[in-house]
Amino acid sequence: MLMDMIATAAAGVALMGLFVVLRHLTRGKVPKWALPAAIGAGMLAFSVWNEYSWYGRTTAALPEEVIILTSPTDRVAYRPWTYIFPVSTRFVALDRTGMLKSQVDGTLRLAEAMIVARWMPTTRIPLAFDCAGGRRADLVDGVTIDAEGALSGGDWQVVGPEDELQRAACQEASHG
Repeated sequence: MLMDMIATAAAGVALMGLFVVLRHLTRGKVPKWALPAAIGAGMLAFSVWNEYSWYGRTTAALPEEVIILTSPTDRVAYRPWTYIFPVSTRFVALDRTGMLKSQVDGTLRLAEAMIVARWMPTTRIPLAFDCAGGRRADLVDGVTIDAEGALSGGDWQVVGPEDELQRAACQEASHG
């Protein structure tokens, strides 16, 4: 958020510089009141652009192996334009860049789900997937899995093949 504020202030300073040059070139024909109006409008426009382009810029920077699963949009009263043009400020993805496949049972996989939200640190949740059984386990709070698929400290959740997270983790099974 601090970087957003600095960038917005920089946009305002740049607009002020352009305004001063414009007033100089027109020999003062641009009214003085236009300076704060131009700076305010420019900073507002930059803030809106920055907010609406965050999702696209963030997801474009991710590796191909990261699969976006959901990206809800927000509509909030203090930003009334979001009722007409909703904005996405968070998403959930499966990071397959470091996916591990069991050497014993090729249908068992380990990967991380990522919860990415604007102005928040990314949360990573390690998960185990049983592609053959349509099951998933969160590997948090001391839950572990061995190479044979024995889970200790937790339980498998039956999610089925229609679960987005399960599909994303197991789709690689058909590719080899």
